[in-house]
Amino acid sequence: MYDAIMAETITIPGHDGDLIEAYYARPLGPGPFGSVVVIHHMPGYDPQTKEIARTFAVNGYNAICPNLYTREAPGASPDDAAAAARAQGGVPDERLVGDVAGAAAYLRAMDGANGKVGVIGYCSGGRQSFLAACSLQLDAAVDCYGAFIINPPPDGMPLKVQPIINLAKDLSCPLLGLFGADDQYPSPAETAELAKELTALDKPHEFHTYPDAGHAFFAVNRPSYRVEAANDGWQRIWDFYGRYLAS
Repeated sequence: MYDAIMAETITIPGHDGDLIEAYYARPLGPGPFGSVVVIHHMPGYDPQTKEIARTFAVNGYNAICPNLYTREAPGASPDDAAAAARAQGGVPDERLVGDVAGAAAYLRAMDGANGKVGVIGYCSGGRQSFLAACSLQLDAAVDCYGAFIINPPPDGMPLKVQPIINLAKDLSCPLLGLFGADDQYPSPAETAELAKELTALDKPHEFHTYPDAGHAFFAVNRPSYRVEAANDGWQRIWDFYGRYLAS
């Protein structure tokens, strides 16, 4: 398998035609390739998230990670940009959908793309992955420990968003959910409630909850990292996208 990739920072049209920064990684083989929009976690558009985009490229997918904080802090470090976004309560849902739509359109237009686009998100991005899959026509979605789909954030939390379980009826594609049993946001009770709702609506979904794992168990640079859960989670992602996004 030819495994060379190209990765670079680009500019794409986002919500309302705004030009936003994004990180683009793609295989250099002939394709055709499926595509993935990577939604970064609340700590921001950081080196670890860019590495995830490159991982998708190595494994045969075009990938774009839009910088959701471009407008709040253009050119700022990930920490400063995340602080600016938190001060405003996070990314507005409508704007998120527009930015993901722009990234998906860019991916579909690439030479060698097979026309199929999935989305994956971590932490706040997990909720946003579900939001995008309920608001846009996508082919597969992965929610990695996304909270506040069922319940709103508690008082004092900087993220100011509303529950979006009412959108579940509009889910446009299969959903893979990867969660930690020791997580509080979302708790196992919340993910079970989401699964129950999706089952009632006959929406295809696969949820997996890992024992001895909490929030951010995929984050290799944080104490929350759990090797076994992350390795199993990655294998489930490859299997899932292989079914729904591969040629």
